[in-house]
Amino acid sequence: MIIEQEAAFDGRAFRQALGQFPTGVCVVTCLADGEQLGMTMSSFNSLSLDPPLVLFSIDRRSASLSLWEIAASYAINVIAENQKDISNRFARPLSNKWEGVRFEHGRSGAPVLPGAAALFDCEPWARHAAGDHVLFIARVTHFRRFADRQPLVFSKGRYASLQPTEFTAPLWPLDIHY
Repeated sequence: MIIEQEAAFDGRAFRQALGQFPTGVCVVTCLADGEQLGMTMSSFNSLSLDPPLVLFSIDRRSASLSLWEIAASYAINVIAENQKDISNRFARPLSNKWEGVRFEHGRSGAPVLPGAAALFDCEPWARHAAGDHVLFIARVTHFRRFADRQPLVFSKGRYASLQPTEFTAPLWPLDIHY
C-alpha cells in the first residue's frame, strides 16, 4: 500500500504561479481622518456593471488598514505605462509617498493622480475578511478613461508592456456566461 503525503504548501511557488496572470497596476487613494493615503496594488478587478462595482484588497498587516476602513471614498488610478516611478513610490510602506507628487482631488474627494490611463471615483459598498487580506468592494460614482494612454502591466514579478495584436476580442459578456 502506497500512502502519499501531501507536501507543505509552498507560498513562494504559489506566488510565482499567480505571477503568470498579468494584471494592471493601480494606485488606490483615499482621504481618511484628514490623512491622504495611497497604495500601489494589482489586486483590482471589475465586479459588476449593475450596480457598477469594483474591488481591491489590502493586506491585514498594512499599517494604514484602519484608516482605509473608515474612508468615505476612494480613487482608483489605473497607472499608465510611463508612470513606473509613481507605482514604485506608492508601493513603499511607511514613507512620505505624497512629497513632491502632483495631484487633484477627484469628485469623491480622494486624491487623483494626473497622467493615469483611467480613473474611478468610488464610495465604499462592502468590506469582507478574506484570509490575510481585507476585500474592499466599491461602487463607482464617476470614471474617466484616456484612450491614448497605455496601462502599466505587471507579470512574473516585473513590469511589462502590452503589445497590440491583429485580433479584436469579442465584446463581453459572451453568451456562454448565461
